[in-house]
Formats: sequence, structure tokens, C-alpha cells
Amino acid sequence: MATAHAAGQRFPIKYYLTAMLFIVFDIEIVLSLPVGGRVRQPGAVALVEMLLFMVVVFVAYAYVWRRGGLNWD
Repeated sequence: MATAHAAGQRFPIKYYLTAMLFIVFDIEIVLSLPVGGRVRQPGAVALVEMLLFMVVVFVAYAYVWRRGGLNWD
């Protein structure tokens, strides 16, 4: 039975880049969940911090999307 990548052959770099992007964005989202559940009465500071965090995540996502990091060619 033949496989696409036999032992000793390298995987395309696109595979590793996609895996790293998934890990980075997954960790960012997972880190935002406890903040929402932990703060009982969020004040202005908590709101600004969460909005800033979300802006950083979306800017990073837009950058990766624009550079073609999400295309699986």
C-alpha cells in the first residue's frame, strides 16, 4: 500500500504552518474564555482589556488571511 509520504520524506511546510496557526489562534481563544466567566461585574477596565485582546486576535487573523496563510493549495 503506497502512501503520499513514505518514511524519510518531508511534509510540505504548509502543513506545519497551518498547524502552528491553529495552535496560536486556539490558545488565544482559550485564554479569553476564563476572563468572561471569572469577572462577575466587569468594569470599564475589563471591557477595554477584552476589546484590546480581541483586536489583537483579529488583526493577527486578518494578517494571516491577507498573506495567504489560510489557503490550502
